[in-house]
Amino acid sequence: MSAATRIPPRPPRAPGASRRQFLTLLGISAAAVSCGTATADGGGKGQVKTLKYQGAAGQVTLPELAADLGYLGDLRLDWVGNTISGPQDIQSAATGQIHFGGAFNGAVVKLAAGKAPIRAVISYYGSDAYAYSGYYVLEDSPIRTARDLIGKKVGMNTLGAHAQALLDIYLSRNGLSAAEAARVEALVVPPVSTEQALRQGQIEVGVLGGVLRDKALAGGGIRPLFTDFELLGAFSAGTYVMTERFIAGNPDTVRTFVTGVAKAIEWSRTTPREQVVARMTEIVTRRGRNEDTSALQYWRSYGVAETGGRIGDKEFQLWLDWLGERGEVKKGQLKAADLFTNEFNDYGKG
Repeated sequence: MSAATRIPPRPPRAPGASRRQFLTLLGISAAAVSCGTATADGGGKGQVKTLKYQGAAGQVTLPELAADLGYLGDLRLDWVGNTISGPQDIQSAATGQIHFGGAFNGAVVKLAAGKAPIRAVISYYGSDAYAYSGYYVLEDSPIRTARDLIGKKVGMNTLGAHAQALLDIYLSRNGLSAAEAARVEALVVPPVSTEQALRQGQIEVGVLGGVLRDKALAGGGIRPLFTDFELLGAFSAGTYVMTERFIAGNPDTVRTFVTGVAKAIEWSRTTPREQVVARMTEIVTRRGRNEDTSALQYWRSYGVAETGGRIGDKEFQLWLDWLGERGEVKKGQLKAADLFTNEFNDYGKG
């Protein structure tokens, strides 16, 4: 391995209660994180050319789009199923069950704090004027302010990730104490069921994003309490991660993958929306998984803030600070720059 492709080691992390907490939260063991599988590191027999991954029902991920556009060269994607959440997806990547996984950057921080040897390689989703997560209530709901949420149920796709982080920030910025915020009940509700759960009164607030949000809004009868875009402005919120072992053993594969995804990001920005939607619809129909494509008509943007999905310190520092304030990551335990690399993103380099 050349110096150019060597991944620099992270500074040692202090053991203790916080480490045990993260391992419990993410459902991984130190043994599972440290080993991986032969297919995950190339096994010393040449670089891996088939990348195992998890998808999302009725949606087209950026790697899937990149592959369809021919941007992944000789790489092939091997779909092994659909992920249930970002933390689950990156856990699967860390343990070698898949080759890459994506999650909210706060979840990436938590996994890294549990000594998982991972590195973020490219941003893949975020919030902008078109792609954002909204916290919706019924049109006639009495909920108007953050304080009105005390004692109420908020449905979201998973706990400890993007939706809960933004909810906590909203409550804190609007003056709720930690004790008051603890009385706002966050519940796991599958994204495809969130609108129905909200309309049936099973939850008072539902977190909706992307095509599911726009589809729900088209049905009327709901309004936003707040959105993450209103709260933080445009920002990249999640990254794809790979293990350091895989990156070190497969630098050319990683470069092809990352650069191809970067090209797909920019293709989706510069191509008329109708053409992007048509391409996505063709991809979902062609793969034959009996998926509903109707929601794709509402697609507007992946929301990635930076050109080509390049990652900056700020993408992680916000969540390092947030987790530090909550006592979930020891201050100084991790540095933002140690969590990601742009070395393999050749987009814009000519």
